[in-house]
Amino acid sequence: MTTRLTVPTDRPYDVVIGNGVHEQLRGLVGFGLGVLRVAIIHSPTMAKQAEVLREPLVSDALEVHLIEVPDGEQAKTSDVLAFCWKVLGETGFTRSDVIVGLGGGATTDLAGFVAATWLRGVRFVNVPTTVLGMVDAAVGGKTGVNTSEGKNLVGAFHEPVGVLCDLDVLQSLPPAELRSGLAEVAKCGFIADPTILDLIEAAPEAVTEASSPIVAELIAKGITVKARAVAGDLRETGEDGQIGREALNYGHTFGHAVERFEHYRIRHGEAVSIGMVFVAEVAHRAGRIDQDLLDRHRSILGTLGLPMTYRPGIWEALSATMRLDKKTRGDQLRFVVLDGLARPTILAGPDEQLILDAYRAISS
Repeated sequence: MTTRLTVPTDRPYDVVIGNGVHEQLRGLVGFGLGVLRVAIIHSPTMAKQAEVLREPLVSDALEVHLIEVPDGEQAKTSDVLAFCWKVLGETGFTRSDVIVGLGGGATTDLAGFVAATWLRGVRFVNVPTTVLGMVDAAVGGKTGVNTSEGKNLVGAFHEPVGVLCDLDVLQSLPPAELRSGLAEVAKCGFIADPTILDLIEAAPEAVTEASSPIVAELIAKGITVKARAVAGDLRETGEDGQIGREALNYGHTFGHAVERFEHYRIRHGEAVSIGMVFVAEVAHRAGRIDQDLLDRHRSILGTLGLPMTYRPGIWEALSATMRLDKKTRGDQLRFVVLDGLARPTILAGPDEQLILDAYRAISS
């Protein structure tokens, strides 16, 4: 079964979820719009899949260039970005041509930023190949690269013209990578759709099997949560006192600090899992959530085989990194927390002792 979800922004686009949906790339490229060239930005592990995408486009007389970039967060650097620009310049890429991002979340983040910055914006299509990429990075128009100071500090909002989530590629996904992606799915359950949590609790073994129909359902539910948040607040500004798209950053402030401290050797979803337990501890200590909801965080994430604790003794380094987070305003730390299940809000300027106690709770 193929599921088609529309992200209803100013320029609506579809997210297609199903087996074999990569075959729809030809239509998304947009024949008849003056397209002469397509650049497929892909990770080394996706080299064969890049060739699969390339063949039908070449048969339609398009010039297709494969741009291989490093795996994971190593792709999101200024050097790799400059390399991609160089290829586009050498091959004569124009504003009517198209970029395709093929790979995990880091690859699609990079590909989107390349598209956003080349000639001040060209069309691009995302073909995510991980659960994390499907439910998080490929949808919503956030693009960017990292700097030595932090993650995603340089970027742009640039929406794709379409997203193809081909479930076939998940069959070869390492189990740890699948679990990492499910952290973002669980996040959607805590902030917006508790039925996600119910599904995980009802079928704990099936949710970690890539071929399970439940995994496909969870991916669709996670994308639906993100699509709604993006539609209401594309640029994460918040309106009328509402938290808006910023809710999607649940667990990310602490999680991004962990990623940077680990030099991105930890998976994004693993870091976010730790981050969610941290902010649940913060919210509990601030009187926002009860013990049952705090315990449910550990139960759900434990079922998924995700980490929930982190190393002690490095609070100063983590705190300094969090102060560079995109949600920080001035010198005031801001965390996305819950006021109850599916009731996200912002906790601004929490007491330093409170957040230190929360860190100690997850590092003891």
